[in-house]
Amino acid sequence: MRFSPNFLDELRDRVPISEVIGTRVSWDKRKTNAGRGDWWACCPFHGEKTPSFHCEDRKGRYHCFGCGVSGDHFRFLTELEGLSFPEAVERVADLAGVAMPAPDPQAERHERQQATLTDVMELATAYFEDCLQRSEGAPARAYLRERGLTGRTIQTFRLGYAPAARNGLKEYLASKGVERAQMEACGLLVHGPDIPVSYDRFRDRIMFPILSSREKLIAFGGRAMAPDAPAKYLNSNETELFHKSNVLYNFTRARRAAQGADGAGTVVAVEGYMDVIALYQAGIENAVAPLGTALTEMQLELLWRMTPMPVLSFDGDEAGRRAANRAADLALPALKPGRSVRFALLPEGKDPDDLVRHDGRAPFDQILANARPLADMIWQRESSAGTFDTPERRAELEARLKSITSAIGDESVRFHYAQDMRERMQAFFRPATTAYGNRPANRNGQQRFGGKRAQQNAFGPASERFTASDRLTRSALVRGISDLPALRESVLALTVVNHPELIVEEFDEIAAIEFDNRELTRLWAAVLGASSDGSAMNRETMLESLSQAGFAPLVEALERQIRNARIWTATAEAVREDASEGYFQALSLHKRTRALRWQRLEIEREVADATEDGDGGSISALMLRLQQVQDEITRLEQQHAIIDGFGVLSGRIKGPARA
Repeated sequence: MRFSPNFLDELRDRVPISEVIGTRVSWDKRKTNAGRGDWWACCPFHGEKTPSFHCEDRKGRYHCFGCGVSGDHFRFLTELEGLSFPEAVERVADLAGVAMPAPDPQAERHERQQATLTDVMELATAYFEDCLQRSEGAPARAYLRERGLTGRTIQTFRLGYAPAARNGLKEYLASKGVERAQMEACGLLVHGPDIPVSYDRFRDRIMFPILSSREKLIAFGGRAMAPDAPAKYLNSNETELFHKSNVLYNFTRARRAAQGADGAGTVVAVEGYMDVIALYQAGIENAVAPLGTALTEMQLELLWRMTPMPVLSFDGDEAGRRAANRAADLALPALKPGRSVRFALLPEGKDPDDLVRHDGRAPFDQILANARPLADMIWQRESSAGTFDTPERRAELEARLKSITSAIGDESVRFHYAQDMRERMQAFFRPATTAYGNRPANRNGQQRFGGKRAQQNAFGPASERFTASDRLTRSALVRGISDLPALRESVLALTVVNHPELIVEEFDEIAAIEFDNRELTRLWAAVLGASSDGSAMNRETMLESLSQAGFAPLVEALERQIRNARIWTATAEAVREDASEGYFQALSLHKRTRALRWQRLEIEREVADATEDGDGGSISALMLRLQQVQDEITRLEQQHAIIDGFGVLSGRIKGPARA
């Protein structure tokens, strides 16, 4: 049934969206402001522990900042409860006390046709189930037993068998009064102008019913019993009910499981029907599968509709690795803050079905626990694709990574991916010198760029936090400056002052830096102002401009602090490459530390709110999180390996260092 926009708008205006949604969620008391019609809850579409699902009565909309779902009254009912759109409209109309409009005959005919087709699919499913239990289904039953499936699992997924007869299903449906046109519309028959007599599409195959997100039967997948069959797996063709690229096998069941404790808020995408069913039987119910093809954009969106961080698990063979790489490229353009994918790669020659059938769920649980982020997959694929023993080849890798990350649509995510790849490049190509002064060879035979030291950033762990010496603090150069800046902030500021060409290449990132030190904040404004017209692109011009603005004593103090700490990458003598590397290492630590401090403040606020409410359970969990964040802050603040010669990564300086 079709409804006019005015009628739908009237329903939205009469019924607050919180009234529709409130029957399925518990509103969070701390974040909700009922008086303003501003409501927060844990998302009913994906499992989560902290409320990120928001709805506003004024706008009549909901949105989850975790999984990205959004919509209005009717979308909520169709997506979560599986109602048809007319059913959702009727539900809201009942709440509003508004009579439903007179039916549209044409729309009703279409709805009846849809319902009729699903009835035909139900008849076909029952027929296949019955055939599996008859004598002709004995080989199929034996095959399913060999695959370890129990009778209960077979019944749960409604598995069946299509006999080898050419017209078995066709004759059965005809005996039930189903017209041939309806069978063809369901994709159950092979037909066409060049086929005189239509015949069953599925023959001598184990049948897997495919359900829509509303749990309606819409298609079948069939696994051939004959080893010489042209296609091992065969799906229904595209029909009015079924569009293969928009469907995931086991979608609804997996979504429910992901919302419960067992699903732990995530969903696992595997390659085939049998993988899904075997995992379900092993107790892992939150698994789905594309329908025999590579993952599509719409299927990826369906995964994100269930969870912001689905896990893609591919078979441990060459085809599985290719599928993982295709999925990685597919996901990149659609990434958003908090929305990505992880990869759980299986051992060579294994699939989920093999693992759980022989060893139970424990090995697969371990693989899921070790799932790797998308950035790792991209880096591993590109960095293992060849040898990088020349500057040209290293530049080629850098260009390739820039091209890949540029595909990310979200500006913020794109920026952080570019930074992540740059840091990996710096660690990978940093020379690792042995105790004897030579560089060990890597697996490609070239001199090694990377290794253990390369994989630790220049701010590696050390025993204590850096503090300026009494002598430095009392020196004339810092006299008149209220507080000596933190060392990493001094590195950031002085590196750009001594190497202002960095501003040209990384202006957006440099302009966004925020300092804790007040004097450095003022200095930074002057640095950016001096370079705004493009004239201050060398050190001498920059220093002159800063001196005229009264910052010469501060710059001298920073210079002395840096040289006392032996951070040569921030000095004027460092070559361009080392200065850039040191700068980005310092920036990474700086940004991470600031983010953690903001996180600590937010948790402390939540602790205060929970204390006010007397919520002891929440306080315990929050205090644990607070301790974890504080430990991470302490660890970062103790990373001061730069003091032990951070600038002497390659020994390259433009001239002799000043004392």
